[in-house]
Amino acid sequence: MSHIFPRHSAMRPPRAVAGDGCYIIDETGKRYLDASGGAAVSCLGHSDRAVTDAVKAQLDEIAFAHTGFFTSGPAEELADLLIAHAPKGLERVYLVSGGSEATEAAIKLARQFHIENGEPARARIIARRQSYHGNTLGALSAGGNMWRREPFAPLLVDMSHIAPCYAYRGMTEDESEEDYGRRVADELETEILAQGPETVAAFIAEPVVGATLGAVPAVKGYFARIREICDRYGVLLILDEVMCGMGRTGHLFACEADGVAPDILCIAKGLGAGYQPIGAMLVSGRIYSAIETGSGFFQHGHTYIGHPAAAAAGLAVVTALTGRGLVDRSKAMGEVLKSALVERFGQHPHVGDIRGRGLFLGLELVEDRETKAPFSPERRLHAVLKKAAFQRGLVCYPMGGTIDGRSGDHVLLAPPFIISDDQVAEIVEKLSGALDDALAA
Repeated sequence: MSHIFPRHSAMRPPRAVAGDGCYIIDETGKRYLDASGGAAVSCLGHSDRAVTDAVKAQLDEIAFAHTGFFTSGPAEELADLLIAHAPKGLERVYLVSGGSEATEAAIKLARQFHIENGEPARARIIARRQSYHGNTLGALSAGGNMWRREPFAPLLVDMSHIAPCYAYRGMTEDESEEDYGRRVADELETEILAQGPETVAAFIAEPVVGATLGAVPAVKGYFARIREICDRYGVLLILDEVMCGMGRTGHLFACEADGVAPDILCIAKGLGAGYQPIGAMLVSGRIYSAIETGSGFFQHGHTYIGHPAAAAAGLAVVTALTGRGLVDRSKAMGEVLKSALVERFGQHPHVGDIRGRGLFLGLELVEDRETKAPFSPERRLHAVLKKAAFQRGLVCYPMGGTIDGRSGDHVLLAPPFIISDDQVAEIVEKLSGALDDALAA
């Protein structure tokens, strides 16, 4: 009997014993092609020697030094490397242990910035429906997915939620993409004015929405308008790139594709590529200066922030991404994978949309392609598909509640950047067979 508390009590997962590039191998020797990188984590695959060697070397020097007393070489070098490539205006890096910690820190920093800046009334956070920002209570409060929020609703902080930029479902037939993007972006201004601009601290959004919508990028011009509105009312822009960042979309930072720079940017997942738990909050010089010239103390912190071994892994990963051409490879192989998906599923009667950027792609599943009607939630098609794909040796990331937290199904694909043409074909073949199995079930 296992004493592990699993994600689901009915789960009896196989034991992973080895990694080989894009594959995970279980104790029976079965190989699973990791077509989702776990949860868009394993951008370098499961056997990158440079990263494991960097972690081992750091452990031989020192494993842990609390940041209340010390800094470390890997932490300093990682921060330097990130800022060297970061969007304009970002000047400081606050290292954490994962994505939820990064967004939690961002929300708290936004609040403290306004206190230090002489505007203590600014406490409201605005986010979007069908977003996901993590599972700590602050991050969950910002998230707009009803299924995740509902059990914990009495514990959550009151935050505002506006419409996502979800063209497949939200754009009307008589709208251009530009008009649609402007319309949904302007909901932010409406909400700021409704709450009172003097009360709003920040707006948080994912440049490409991952888990809850299935790789949905904003339409052109949307984030430029969001940036304009935030600047007009003194509201900080927090971009959550925990899932879509670190080369996943074919840009080291996903917001590069939208031509905007945030005040605070959150990364994780691909930052450690699965080799160590690490995340980071990147902060503008203006925000850091307010803290530095004010109290001097960010009233936040966790035991393992800036962990030297985790930072060594992050440094090796970002060095690989920037030095081996892997961000460009993500973009190129994303085009290969998307073309293969369109060829196989573009006219499939139960695939309504194929979307995404780089190696961050999603397929929305529908009962009726013409009307976009979703499958009944009771059918739990996403769960059936996940199981069917796993049996075929394919790890993918299906989710339900795509439309409103209850209805709709999608499958997210986010394979390692080292994926080959043959492995692209393997993904498409196994996913096609799994979808057939799930629809027949």
